Amino acid sequence: MDMELIRSLQGWGYVSMIFILTIGLYAYIYHLYKSQRSGVKDYEKYANLALDDELDDSLVEGLSSQDDKKDKQER
Repeated sequence: MDMELIRSLQGWGYVSMIFILTIGLYAYIYHLYKSQRSGVKDYEKYANLALDDELDDSLVEGLSSQDDKKDKQER
């Protein structure tokens, strides 16, 4: 392999990785938008977490009953 071929492969690899990562980023943004819109998660609560980070502040999400059962079984 000569240096020109290696440089060409590096260039195409770089362009393809940027393309794949861009598609992944837009898919993740769409997933967040869809989850927020359908009411599955409220990500604005998590955005306020940086502002409300005192020990006596309320929790973002409480534990569900399934999580409580798992915690009790592990102990």
